Amino acid sequence: MAIGTGTGLGGAFSRRSAEDLWRSGGGSGGWATAAALLLLLLWHCRWRLRLFFRFLFRSTLPSSSSSSSAASPQISGFLEIVTDDDLRFLIRNLDESNCNEERWVDVVQKRNSLVSYSAKCCKPKDGPLKYLSVTVFENCSRELLRDFYMDNFYRQQWDKTVTEHVQLQVDVNNGTEIGRTIKKFPLLTAREYVLAWRLWEDSDGAFYCFTKECQHPSAPQQRKYVRVKYFRSGWRIRKIPGRNASEIRMFHQEDAGLNVEVAKLAFAKGIWSYVCKMDGALRKYSSSHLQRSSSLSAVTFIQKVPCELQTSSSANSAAAAPSVRLETITEKRKLLRRPSKKALANGFLLLGGIICLTRGHSALGAKVAVGYVLTKLSKRGAPPSQRLRD
Repeated sequence: MAIGTGTGLGGAFSRRSAEDLWRSGGGSGGWATAAALLLLLLWHCRWRLRLFFRFLFRSTLPSSSSSSSAASPQISGFLEIVTDDDLRFLIRNLDESNCNEERWVDVVQKRNSLVSYSAKCCKPKDGPLKYLSVTVFENCSRELLRDFYMDNFYRQQWDKTVTEHVQLQVDVNNGTEIGRTIKKFPLLTAREYVLAWRLWEDSDGAFYCFTKECQHPSAPQQRKYVRVKYFRSGWRIRKIPGRNASEIRMFHQEDAGLNVEVAKLAFAKGIWSYVCKMDGALRKYSSSHLQRSSSLSAVTFIQKVPCELQTSSSANSAAAAPSVRLETITEKRKLLRRPSKKALANGFLLLGGIICLTRGHSALGAKVAVGYVLTKLSKRGAPPSQRLRD
């Protein structure tokens, strides 16, 4: 048996030697010879077959995996990305009493009949800017406000900076949800956010949410986007006592690769317009969110605040209550600054006296009138003890 040097599927052996070998073997020996020839042929072509299957695997696997992840998220368990320690970090940063350790600067304070917003920021020694904001929505329940903030697909309808959002994975055990969002800003490369978030509810009915950056195999980094590599954000939603209103207090810190001063200026100039647009979307959401199709999310698997954090979260909510009372007191002070009816009456009396004096009337009646006016003014401006003596 001589090994040939020809190419092709039959190049291992020459045609004539193969025919002679087949005739000489006969019967079962012929089948054994054919099997041996087939094995030798496969061995000879092993490198070409390996390249073929590798190309076939690479060309079919990514497209199928990406389409499946876009159609439905992965349902799994035991994602330890967002933990109770992150909730503890959020509760501590939402407490304004801890802000005394850093230098905070007021950025904006706006309000209208339906929504009020205030925000301040600070520049830590290391890390991006920190923002602490409080938004109050009138005529809004805390459950509705929670659903509105967690609905990333509805956000694409009213938030024009969000161009794409994909839900990647949901943990049915601890409620952690992972998603990928693309945001487009004017004159900047689009930013890519791969984030994980989780929801809690405390014994007082307040909701907490914390979000941080993460990695996911279904969201490999792409050159056409700038991946945001540092993101810490969270909020607490609660009902304001005695009012049909809900408050969301938010802590936010991210590094999107922007200049610090430019980012701060853009925030101060554009945030109130953004809040007003958000409020308009919230009012529309209240009548349409019940019709949308339900899907598994972090809201579905909301967790309870651990017992060791219940006290701190309740104290944090109580500490925020004076801010509402302080706002009411400030409004009352503004009303007191307005001129009262007594002040207006004194002004008119004084004006009448001046007119009488300047016109130079010498009649006895005019002089008596002027004397009466001056007497009334002096009595109203004097202390009560002096009035009694008079």
